[in-house]
Amino acid sequence: MSETNTRARLEKSSAVTEEQEESTDVSCPECDGNLVSDTERGETVCTDCGLVVEEDEIDPGPEWRAFDAKEKDQKSRVGAPTTNMMHDKGLSTNIDWRDKDAYGNSLGARQREKMQRLRKWNERFRTRDSKERNLKQALGEIDRMASALGLPESVRETASVIYRRALDEDLLPGRSIEGVSTASVYAAARQAGVPRSLDELTEVSRVEKDEIARTYRYVVRELGLEVKPADPESYVPRFTSDLELSEEAERRARELLQNAKEEGVHSGKSPVGLAAAAIYAASLLTNEKTTQAAVSEVADISEVTIRNRYHELLEAEQSIPAA
Repeated sequence: MSETNTRARLEKSSAVTEEQEESTDVSCPECDGNLVSDTERGETVCTDCGLVVEEDEIDPGPEWRAFDAKEKDQKSRVGAPTTNMMHDKGLSTNIDWRDKDAYGNSLGARQREKMQRLRKWNERFRTRDSKERNLKQALGEIDRMASALGLPESVRETASVIYRRALDEDLLPGRSIEGVSTASVYAAARQAGVPRSLDELTEVSRVEKDEIARTYRYVVRELGLEVKPADPESYVPRFTSDLELSEEAERRARELLQNAKEEGVHSGKSPVGLAAAAIYAASLLTNEKTTQAAVSEVADISEVTIRNRYHELLEAEQSIPAA
């Protein structure tokens, strides 16, 4: 009986000790305050009373220090993160095209021949089937067009994901690689709120405008992409920057477009044409010299469209009662 009682007391005391240890992990044993880990000193301290609960902790970080991003990249021992912008997601080996060793010295003739053979076989293994070759070509096109249009890296990543989905769901048969890749860039830009017009896409793409529009509608419908209608205001900052207009003109153009939305003038109209007309009207209202020809060239829209939308925007603003 005494042995049973002793065993029960020991189990109870050990359970209490475990509970105390667990409690010290989240609160201070002195004042029940919050505990934080000071990685620089290797200590766990209380934020309320300053008690040092643990010291000489193990630092799981690297043993080196870096004082800028460039130095951090040089000292890091890991590769680049995976990305959808490369057909193999960046997991394969890349052999540098420069025939130099790790110290920057030029390779000998036999070593150069050896590296050339390695590059050849490495390229063959990276694109082993038609799907890999298709993906490599398409992602190269997406990167080229996004660079020409000045789109951020996040849009390129989204466009690459859209194209991968189209390839996986067998939407490519009967359509060109360039057409689907251009449609992916167009959809990704609109989803990210940095849209580009079809005319701008046509200038950097290798396919015609009608094929881009047709493929875009098909991809959006089949993949169920949620793409909102392009907002005319999203074009305003880029156009005003290209025309070197002031912030006041940009703000005034936004006001004109917001008034047009309230009156329903924007419905069924080209967002690029509305943005161009609003910028032209705002430049006149703020006494800044800008011609219809200059706005037409920047927005890639006809002067006739600018004049028509210009009158509609002014009429919409006049119809709104003054506050």
